[in-house]
Amino acid sequence: MKIMIRGLSRLTTEEQVLALLAPYGLVHYFHLVMDPNTKNSKGFGFAFMPNPAQAKAAIKSLNGIEVDGQKIRVKKAEEKPEDNQKTEQSSND
Repeated sequence: MKIMIRGLSRLTTEEQVLALLAPYGLVHYFHLVMDPNTKNSKGFGFAFMPNPAQAKAAIKSLNGIEVDGQKIRVKKAEEKPEDNQKTEQSSND
């Protein structure tokens, strides 16, 4: 299950977020979105946890906690509509 984590401090690192998620189960990856111009964090990122029950437990426990002075928001990531269209186009080719 893909998870979106928002409201992160610009100082929070990928390693810190992985440490938050790790007690809930296997995390395949966490990607902190960075501004290409400034190279600073944009304050959000995406994680993938293969076990939906573990992902839901992480969401429930971590949503609303304070990390580096910021209240974070954790939820299931929704696919962008264009991602679905690309997948459909690829399967039709």
